[in-house]
Order: sequence, then structure tokens, then C-alpha cells
Amino acid sequence: MKRIKITAVRKARYDDLIEKYENPIEHACDIEEGQVFITEGWQKPEGFCDSAWESISPFVMTLAYGGENIYDGWMKNKKSAMISCNDGFRPVSFYIETVEE
Repeated sequence: MKRIKITAVRKARYDDLIEKYENPIEHACDIEEGQVFITEGWQKPEGFCDSAWESISPFVMTLAYGGENIYDGWMKNKKSAMISCNDGFRPVSFYIETVEE
């Protein structure tokens, strides 16, 4: 199994949607742009947002087991993927890539 590097490349926040639709919550995802996580296989990295992991883990698992070209030529690096978490209020976009040993 391969190690995977996950980089948070973009984080958005939609305060108008939060105000209109979301109940107050104590702890939202605290991942920041530029933050990097390394997986051992497809195990969730320490400190990684559970909701974000649910969104990206199938792609991490595919890359960890040697999959590539997930988007049929769309990505410049065929051993990578660009995935956003499913949080409609504060989505984070992640660049996921195989770590070459």
C-alpha cells in the first residue's frame, strides 16, 4: 500500500448560508489552507475532519492501492485527485497525491 499526501488547497466559508440554515455548532472543521496530512495506506490521518474524510476516503483508498488516472486524463498528475469535502457551509478542497518512495 502506498502513502498518500493530502493538502488542503482552498477553504471557503458561506456566512449567509450559515446564518440562514445552520444551527449553532460548537466545533466546525478546523482544517486550514496549506495544511498537509500524510496517510499510511488509507487510514484517516490524526486530526483530520471526520466529515471531510468521509468525502475523500474512497479516492485516498484508490490511490493507496495503486489506482491512477481517476479522472481519465483530467489531472496533470495521473496519481492524484482534487476532491472537496461535502460541507456546504465551509467546504475545503483537497489535492490528494501518491507519495513516491
